[in-house]
Amino acid sequence: MNTYEQEIDLPKGHPIHTYLKETALIHQLIEELEQCDIENDYQVFYNLFNKLQTIERRFERKENQLFPFLEKRGWNGPSQNMWSFHDTIRSIFKFVREKVEARDIRGVYENFHHLSNNIRRLMLVEETVLFPNSLKILKEEDWQQMRKGEEEIGWMLSEKPAAYPEQAYVHPSEDFTQRDLSFAKAESQHYDEGYMTVEQVNLLLRTMPLDITYVDENDKVIFYNRGEERTFPRSAGIIGREVRFCHPPKSVDTVLRILEEFRKGTQNEASFWINFKGRLIYIRYFAVRDADKNYRGVIEMSQDITDIKHIDGEKRLLEWK
Repeated sequence: MNTYEQEIDLPKGHPIHTYLKETALIHQLIEELEQCDIENDYQVFYNLFNKLQTIERRFERKENQLFPFLEKRGWNGPSQNMWSFHDTIRSIFKFVREKVEARDIRGVYENFHHLSNNIRRLMLVEETVLFPNSLKILKEEDWQQMRKGEEEIGWMLSEKPAAYPEQAYVHPSEDFTQRDLSFAKAESQHYDEGYMTVEQVNLLLRTMPLDITYVDENDKVIFYNRGEERTFPRSAGIIGREVRFCHPPKSVDTVLRILEEFRKGTQNEASFWINFKGRLIYIRYFAVRDADKNYRGVIEMSQDITDIKHIDGEKRLLEWK
């Protein structure tokens, strides 16, 4: 067991307890990879490397869960600095992955130590600075909300962490929780054209094959749609977060410029497309303005267009199997 985990003695399911369980797993995986004879046990190395790269889930939890709560309590350093460290490791992973896939044994041996050293350095900063300070800064309600949001992103661990706080049994006679009644009649709202209930709007946004994020005129994230398969991870911790903290540091200047031009009224749309995990992702920003042309924020839309890009000719017949 990790010594730091023993020292703070946190209950199971606490986000930091989970991070430390992952830390122990990461150390174990790195040691096994360093000892693996890739030339004779390529498949073993390949499987271990794949497992190590699930560290991406850990990065995404930090960026979308831990960092936003720290920002709300006044500590912006991790969002501005550690996120850059994550991106550096992501780039090294990508380079080493190319060597692994090509079975470039020499290339793997020459570069894997660079990856492992950077990961170990990051975990040292986490254990000596990030986690101890987070425990001092954040309140109990922060950790409980954070644990709920983690469900949307996931973990490196093979088993789902315990609930936090532990759910104690409550006898029905003592359960006074206010719950939404499934049979309650929701009032429809009138939109520009037609009427929809809140439930219908949620279903519409959840079903659309787009990632949508709405940032208001104060540059705060106020909404994202919760689709089945989002391209970029989101969790409840992002709501109320300044948008400049929601992007990797290397792209913040571009985002801020877009917001500035939208706010001034000189631009209304910006588009980008990137290769992400082997898929082509189309990212678009649209200025939101009211009937009087006042700036009311920006909508970010991301869509996987890999398959769309290959469409050719026409298809007029239904071809269900």
